[in-house]
Order: sequence, then structure tokens, then C-alpha cells
Amino acid sequence: MTQSVRNGEELDITKVKTFLDNRLNDIPKDEPLKVEQYYAGASNLTYLLSCGEWQGVLRRPPFGPLPPKAHDMKREYEILSRLNPVFPLAPKPYVLGENTSVMDATFYVMERKEGVVIDGKLPKGVQETKELGRDLSFKFIDALAALHRVDTEQAGLHQFGKPEGFMERQVYGWLKRYERAKTEDSPEYENLKKWLTENIPADGETTVIHNDFKFNNLLFSNDLSEIKAVVDWEMATIGDPLFDLGVVLSYWIQDDDPELLQSTFQTVTTKPGFLTRRELIDRYAEKSGRDCSSIHFYLIFSYFKLAVISQQIYFRWKNGQTQDERFKHFGDRTSKLITFSWHLLNEK
Repeated sequence: MTQSVRNGEELDITKVKTFLDNRLNDIPKDEPLKVEQYYAGASNLTYLLSCGEWQGVLRRPPFGPLPPKAHDMKREYEILSRLNPVFPLAPKPYVLGENTSVMDATFYVMERKEGVVIDGKLPKGVQETKELGRDLSFKFIDALAALHRVDTEQAGLHQFGKPEGFMERQVYGWLKRYERAKTEDSPEYENLKKWLTENIPADGETTVIHNDFKFNNLLFSNDLSEIKAVVDWEMATIGDPLFDLGVVLSYWIQDDDPELLQSTFQTVTTKPGFLTRRELIDRYAEKSGRDCSSIHFYLIFSYFKLAVISQQIYFRWKNGQTQDERFKHFGDRTSKLITFSWHLLNEK
């Protein structure tokens, strides 16, 4: 959904229109450009561009100083350029704006994919049935398996990651993030850290991974019969496909999950008919032909990652970098997620 552009995040419409007129043949030259902003998402900024019957989506980094290597629009554009021809659910990028006078940052414009987003509940008017829940689960996990079947060498995607030592970098990187943001000692953290570092999976098969594959990053047809698009590719890379599956499972909530998970992640997957995590793993293994016997490590690590993200937000609140009172309880959430992760590793 879109809204008026937020204050401080406006685009120079005249410059954007001139840029597009000079590079795209199908945009009407004599029609004015209209700009709206997508309000979802908290990282890069996304705008809907409309000109007559033509529509596109513009992506750019946030305004202001940025961390090195973060919000890399050129990389995102190049990944989509190679991925779209072999995985059409990824939007087709149209044009890259780099080192231009149009705005203060690199940006790109891509096709607009339309569809229904499924978040915490099914769309209005859709009847909840076990058959629908099961069908949506299959479509969801089958799309992930299809992404992981993309031949990275043939598609020219192999250059967008460092497969060697992928999981080792992930584990030690997220441990360092937590320790930089740590505000309280946790005995469970030290136990969990020891277990994670001693059980890092060896390098194996690598694929394209989305890195944030969940229901609200998919667009469905109005009747929910097919997936029309997968969006939000900013964290995509080349790496361990089970890492991607672990991320999926950490967001996939069951109706018998503890209150911690139920309250933290409100998703449609608790509705009747949706697969359990075990059934999701089995379906993925069937469709991918991949051995998922080590998935327990990836799921525990994904819960730990969520704890780190929560701690980073709490750290900002505790240090006065944000006044948002929603974040005052994130320290407690972090502690509970770490404890949950530690106990989970003994429940295999």
C-alpha cells in the first residue's frame, strides 16, 4: 500500500522524469510523473511512480549518512537483472541511476508487481479453510525450493557471495553484533555461544538465498491461487540454502508455540490447515531433494539472530538514540529468545 511521500523523503520529480524519459522508451513523454511512497519496510525507501498507464517502482537508500557497504542499490539492481530471467517472481529492473544529479544516492527503477500481501491474517472476504491453509503453505515453500534450484553459474550470480566459510562468518558475525549491543550478562548466552561455535556446519552446497523469505514478502493473485512476485531482495546473496530455510522456520509460528513466539511474530501460519514446521521441512526436502537432517542448528541460529536484532533495538532505546516506548521491553524479549534458543537445542 502507498501513501503520500513522507516529509524529508521527497524526490525531485522533474529530475526523475527527465532521467526516465532519456532512458526508457515506453514511458509517456508528455504525461506528468506522479510519486507515492510505500509505507511498509524500515530499511530502503520505496516509491511508486505513475506516468499515464506506465508504472514503476523506485528504490533508494535512506537519506543521511550510511554505514559502509550498507544499502547497496547497485548490487540489488545487478542481482535482480540476472535473477529475473531465470526466476520471474523476482521483479525486472529497468534502469540504474548511478553518479547522477537526480538525487544524492544511487537508485534504481524496476517493474511494478501487483498482488495481495498476506500478513497476520488472510485478506478480507477470504474464508479460512484447512484446504486453503495447506495450499498456501505448499505454494510458499515450493517457491523457496524453486529459488534454490536456480543455477548460479549459468545465471551469472556466483559473484554475489562468498560461499567458502559462509556459515562460520554468519555465526561469528552475529555473535559480535550481540556483544557490541549487550547490556546485561546472560548465562544462557555463554552456553549458546559455545554450542554455536562448536557446531558450525561445514561448507556444502550453495544457492541463491533470499535471506528474508516470509509471507509478507510475497505477492499473491487476488484469488490466492498463485504467487505473483517475491519482493525485498536487499539481503539476497549466495550461500547455504538451509540458512534460508532456517530463517523461514523462525518466522513460521504454530498455534501450539509458546506465548513468546506467538506475541512476537503474528503470522497467518497459525490458521487452520497451515503446515507445521516439521511438515514444511519435509515438503522442502521433497521438492529440493536436499538433506535437511541438520536443520536444527539453522533454526536455533535463526532464533538467536532474532534475539540479536531485538537487542540492537533495545540498545538504541536504552542509550537514548530513540524515544519510542515500544522498545523499552525489547531487552526482556532478547533474554527470553536467548533462553528459548538454549533450551531448544536440547529438544531435538
